Amino acid sequence: MFNILAALDQSVIILLIILGVSAVIAIVSYILYRVLHLKIKDSEIKDEKDIAKEELDRILEPIEDEELSKKVAEYDDEEENKEK
Repeated sequence: MFNILAALDQSVIILLIILGVSAVIAIVSYILYRVLHLKIKDSEIKDEKDIAKEELDRILEPIEDEELSKKVAEYDDEEENKEK
């Protein structure tokens, strides 16, 4: 009878050790995720206008015609004055 209890005690102890190690790994990984996620979030914060400008610069081609470029610049200035 003591052999059965001894075997049962060993299996319970092994189970508790496995669960304990798994819990420690989970807690450490959660803490690392939270710390690294905050650092990544802080470094990647950009203004919406900056993001939009980067996307437009990536997609749109520059204007090569000087006369058309002046007209577009004048139009942009007029739009900015209307908003104010």
